[in-house]
Amino acid sequence: MSSSSHPNQYDDICVTVDDYVATVEIQRPPHNFFDYSLISQIAGAFDELDEMSDCRAIVLASSGKSFCAGANFGAGSDDASASDEFTEEGFQNTTGKLYSEALRLFRCRKPIVGAIQGAAIGGGLGLSLVPDFRVAAPEARFSANFTKLGLHPGFGISVTLPRLIGEQAASLMLLTGRRVKAEEALATGLVDILSSTEDLRADAVKLAREIAGNAPLAVVSVRSTLRRGLADEVAAMTKHELAEQQWLRRTSDAEEGIRSVAERRPGQFSGS
Repeated sequence: MSSSSHPNQYDDICVTVDDYVATVEIQRPPHNFFDYSLISQIAGAFDELDEMSDCRAIVLASSGKSFCAGANFGAGSDDASASDEFTEEGFQNTTGKLYSEALRLFRCRKPIVGAIQGAAIGGGLGLSLVPDFRVAAPEARFSANFTKLGLHPGFGISVTLPRLIGEQAASLMLLTGRRVKAEEALATGLVDILSSTEDLRADAVKLAREIAGNAPLAVVSVRSTLRRGLADEVAAMTKHELAEQQWLRRTSDAEEGIRSVAERRPGQFSGS
């Protein structure tokens, strides 16, 4: 099958299909900050690819320096460029809708390979956990930095991270908010293949093509068995995560955490 461009009605992603492998590229460089619109676009592309017989596997990739550096907190809560979803009002009215779109990603039936360069932080980490496999460049780094923000994890991370690397390793990431570099991520199983920066995309496509070379109905069947219940667990957990985020967002620690992360300094927390 020759390379072809998929009908591309999206503003921030590009979708192509080549030899049964679709590539969904996020195009918000350099850091590919996420919001409701971006997650909705990816979900729409996944839904379409699910129905395409000439797509048997998907590569989720990004242009720019970071895979997805999370939400854009700007220079603090007063910055107009900051994500609306992460205001107190946003958590009440918008973040739940974002999580509904995120759930659509987990209901995709086709196997997905993530090509991870640079930062996968916060919600960006959550997005990187949607794929079945992660191929990472040496400079990739992963962080569930929610406690540094005074917040609770979202995007189903409370389910997907322990399921992938085990409860103990996940607890270490979630409670410290520390950044995990690519080599450590490989050791814990957070990353499956460590590539070079130059070969990252090619290696991700190579893995996707290895999967796509198998009987497609069998691949979908086996994957469905392996991921049985995952989407439903994510659906239930995002409701809990959102409720926790909503009350925490009203605390002074969350205000300080978001500001301190934007200003690149340690947070001065009061426990209130």
